Amino acid sequence: MQNTVKSAVSFKGTGLHSGKPVRLVVRPASADYGIWFRRTDLNGVDPLVPARWDAVVPSKLCTQIANEDGVQVSTIEHLMAALAGLAINNALIEIDGPEVPILDGSAAPFVAAILAKGIQPQAAPARALRVLLPVEVQDGAAIARLDPAEMLEIDFRIDFAEASIGQQSRHLNMSNGAFVRELCDSRTFCRQSDVDAMRAVGLAQGGTLDNAVVFDGDKVLSPGGLRYADEPVRHKMLDALGDLSLAGAPLLARYTGVRAGHALTNRLLHKLFTTPGAFVMDNCDALAGGKLPGVGVHRGDLPLYV
Repeated sequence: MQNTVKSAVSFKGTGLHSGKPVRLVVRPASADYGIWFRRTDLNGVDPLVPARWDAVVPSKLCTQIANEDGVQVSTIEHLMAALAGLAINNALIEIDGPEVPILDGSAAPFVAAILAKGIQPQAAPARALRVLLPVEVQDGAAIARLDPAEMLEIDFRIDFAEASIGQQSRHLNMSNGAFVRELCDSRTFCRQSDVDAMRAVGLAQGGTLDNAVVFDGDKVLSPGGLRYADEPVRHKMLDALGDLSLAGAPLLARYTGVRAGHALTNRLLHKLFTTPGAFVMDNCDALAGGKLPGVGVHRGDLPLYV
């Protein structure tokens, strides 16, 4: 069955790139509504923006969506990962600014607050997008690929020159609350040189050592160090789940990312939806539905410190 949030869940914070304060509220929505953002700070334009693959617009370092009136919402990937990882299919997200708050740089604050309020099952069948054919896109050494599978799997590999990051890889079956247990608290990360370059062009104005893991050579500058030895690749997997959720339904597929980012994953969805015979939309019975990310998740799945 489909799910929505049981009651409104509110968040306050600053945007990672804008540095501006923002208030965001995740509200219940009816079955088959999907995920939509509503800009509450704007008048005279259509304030509704669909969280969908074909609404994504080019943006540096984050996922940004826009409607036909040019109304935009950026840095949606962590919230979208939280919703996907909790099997929430339907929600209206009200936001009074152009950027989702970064909070601690992970999806854990979204996950914890939503689980505290509760998830409401809906009397409508869950649907999943079953990948039937391999689909792949490349950009130099970066690769994003989907292969047929019985449940969503994510396989990710990264390679950085910094000794504190280096080469990392991880594979995860995303069923049975795996996102909440294994990925949701992994924070966004960057190199100190990246921070300097972004701020020089007006980005990362809200970035601090409390909402991102910052690496400098062989050092981790953020207080407390890493939450996991492989936190960077885990965060890349978190981002991938959020970006894949813009397909509009959970995927039954194996996603492979090699040095992939937001833009490449969105290109992959474009190729999936424009490749004849590459997918079908399934109504999930109880057995198949139990394989979807977030089905059966509970507060005990959260990392202990969250």
